[in-house]
Amino acid sequence: MNDLSQKAVIIVAGGSGKRMGGNIPKQFVEICGKPVLMHTMFRFFSFDPEIFIVLVLPFGHIDTWNQLCSKYRFIIPHQIVAGGTERYDSVKNGLKKIDDNRLVAIHDGVRPLVSIETIGKSFELAAEFGSAIPVVPLKESIREIGADISKPVDRTKFRLVQTPQTFKSSLIKQAYQKPLDPAFTDDASVFEAAGNAVHLFEGNTENIKITTSLDLQLAAALLS
Repeated sequence: MNDLSQKAVIIVAGGSGKRMGGNIPKQFVEICGKPVLMHTMFRFFSFDPEIFIVLVLPFGHIDTWNQLCSKYRFIIPHQIVAGGTERYDSVKNGLKKIDDNRLVAIHDGVRPLVSIETIGKSFELAAEFGSAIPVVPLKESIREIGADISKPVDRTKFRLVQTPQTFKSSLIKQAYQKPLDPAFTDDASVFEAAGNAVHLFEGNTENIKITTSLDLQLAAALLS
């Protein structure tokens, strides 16, 4: 029996954070009193304290995370899964913990500024359409680069894609049975490659992905 009231989230934090520099992955860097990843998980817990949280971590940093949970007295319930070589593999590992016939969001661990409204809308629309992908308009001009020339492109025809990307679990689990393809840039592209329609909705602009030190400073300012 379908029960789409049962919500789950896979928080993918399998990256090494090399672009950030430093000695620890970016998801463990402290901002506003606790690691980035804890801020992210708290957003989903605040949306629904009963949500089933699967946290995907690099195998070599699972002990680090457990130590951080002890240090910061972090008690939000979650299950830990070891990540894979690629993000695709990490998500696929996380999906093994998700039952069929529920709704599952897949979210970047380094997006701690996702709004409660965006989370709620993603689940609401995924229940109706099978998928829900948050996007935001481009604010600056863009150009297409060729071998020898560049040309302006109408930015109104493009969107920046965010997470959480939310799906009916049976559909996204089936989609992840396909072999890894270089064209898979996110979960929506995997879902679409399996013949499913992708439903877009407007996300929140503040929902940035922390990849650089400047992003970290901006996120800290917004969180404070």
